[in-house]
Amino acid sequence: MVDLDGKRAMVCGSTQGIGRACAEELARRGASVTLVARDAAALERVRAELPGAQSRSHATICVDFGNPDAVRGRAAEHVNSAGAIHILVNNTGGPKSGPIVDAEPQAFRDAISNHVVCNHLLMQTLLGGMKDAGYGRIINIISTSVFTPIKGLGVSNTTRAAVANWAKTVASEVGAFGITVNNVLPGYTDTVRLKSLIAAKAKRSGVSEEQVVDEWINSIPLGRLAAPAEIAAVVGFLASPAASYVSGINLPVDGGRLATN
Repeated sequence: MVDLDGKRAMVCGSTQGIGRACAEELARRGASVTLVARDAAALERVRAELPGAQSRSHATICVDFGNPDAVRGRAAEHVNSAGAIHILVNNTGGPKSGPIVDAEPQAFRDAISNHVVCNHLLMQTLLGGMKDAGYGRIINIISTSVFTPIKGLGVSNTTRAAVANWAKTVASEVGAFGITVNNVLPGYTDTVRLKSLIAAKAKRSGVSEEQVVDEWINSIPLGRLAAPAEIAAVVGFLASPAASYVSGINLPVDGGRLATN
């Protein structure tokens, strides 16, 4: 019920951090994985290092999510040549940090395009294959800000909430075809993205980066940051047959932080 033998997955933002960990987890469970990112060299390095790289047809798509038409086109080409995708993991780098009152309108346009629009186009492109297979898993990596906005992440808070409600709406429309749609909400996770947020907050607040990290860790009942693999383990479950009756949820993976807010 938890293996993914014979399944094909597409994982976005998969050359580092949570995206890469998700790709590795799905490959470890037996899936053939298509990596999606904008760095061709990094894509090839990760593909060669995935579990089963020597025996399975892992693949790559090099595309920039700043160009939604290209995202749709490259995904369609891949499906036409390689076959249906059963598992889609939407994972895109977050917008620039900063107070929402200072955000330029273009920042919202870019973020909605990169996240909501590209997620939507990928869903539309892959949906037919999922319906034909009677099996589909759409998993969106977003943020705990869906429940509690995070200070200093105005554009991100807005965009993540939009993705969450897009996903719930899709879930209500595709469930009859054996397709589930769920959102994973990572807490503070040890990634390059988090390091950039730490640096930005330290600069704004006039404190050290160590102080920022200590403040955040003190807000987490488990008393530490998450490892990307811990987020990926939850994605692996949601992608599996064992999660066939789980759909339309926002699932925090945050060490219990939301429970204390």
